[in-house]
Amino acid sequence: MTDYKNLKLIATSNPHIRNNETTQTIMRDVIVAMLPALIMGIVRFGVEALILTAVSVAACVFFEGMYRKLMHKPQSVADLSAVVTGMLLAFVCPVTTPVWMILIGDFFAIIVVKQLFGGIGKNFINPALAGRAFLLGSYAGAMTSWIDPVANKAPIMGGLTDVVTTATPLAYMKTGDIEGLKAAYEIKDVLLGTKIGGSMGEISAILLILGGVYLIVRKVINWQTPVAYIGTVAVLTFLFPKGSASGLEWMLYSLFSGGLMLGAFFMATDYATSPVTKKGQLVFGIGCGIFTVLIRYFGSYPEGVCYSIMVMNLCVALIDKWTKPTRFGVVKSDKKEAAAK
Repeated sequence: MTDYKNLKLIATSNPHIRNNETTQTIMRDVIVAMLPALIMGIVRFGVEALILTAVSVAACVFFEGMYRKLMHKPQSVADLSAVVTGMLLAFVCPVTTPVWMILIGDFFAIIVVKQLFGGIGKNFINPALAGRAFLLGSYAGAMTSWIDPVANKAPIMGGLTDVVTTATPLAYMKTGDIEGLKAAYEIKDVLLGTKIGGSMGEISAILLILGGVYLIVRKVINWQTPVAYIGTVAVLTFLFPKGSASGLEWMLYSLFSGGLMLGAFFMATDYATSPVTKKGQLVFGIGCGIFTVLIRYFGSYPEGVCYSIMVMNLCVALIDKWTKPTRFGVVKSDKKEAAAK
């Protein structure tokens, strides 16, 4: 006799689409796409870049595994999402960040932002960006001190003892010192990351672009968000240059400096915190670009990528609501009435 009480039936609506893509394979592609930038960070800053990344990844995996075990939830560390979060958080921190500080950021990103809201797919802001924002608000001095990769390598286990610090291109741009910017960095320097100070994973724009193209070709991300994001920043900075720089010069420095490429390809495209629809992704990217330029121009902090993406993360539900396609057979008046409810 069939045991109907214990019979498990799975009923889903059509269409039924099957493929071999899983969270693990998606995250593996993201890790592969970030490897060139990681290698460049190690080349420019030394072994400390590798140590910082390894510690951050290990801490994120540990915190996620520990939390889910204590809460008696299925383990999720094998999906590699914690590895990606650890890498991204290390990428957006100075290479001199002390180990204890990156551990605090990892805890905040994994436990507070991700797991307390239900785990992967349920967080409403990007965990790595939230971790960076928390560290920046708590330890502003350490999070805004950049070593000169030409003069020295990063000291083992973080710290700024006996190292030469440097101003980043965005710092020159914030003060309007265009001549100082041109003297310190050529456009090819910010594109290739040959002698740029800054966060470990954002110094080489070209390698981040290559990683982003890889993700698009692999269909891990859509082109709409990064193209809209980068395009918006390009248009606004070309039309409104500062100081004595031409529109083209200002635009190129704005695009290749700071974390724009890292944010556009690897953070603004996070599945859980970005819109579902193609039109929504365009709106999301444009919004990120506008906020980035506004913060860089009028804020007290020279970089705007982190906060611009988090602000737009909070608008995702509204964007999805107003950009969702009309179902077949539903007239526009019915759609407006449903949206108004």
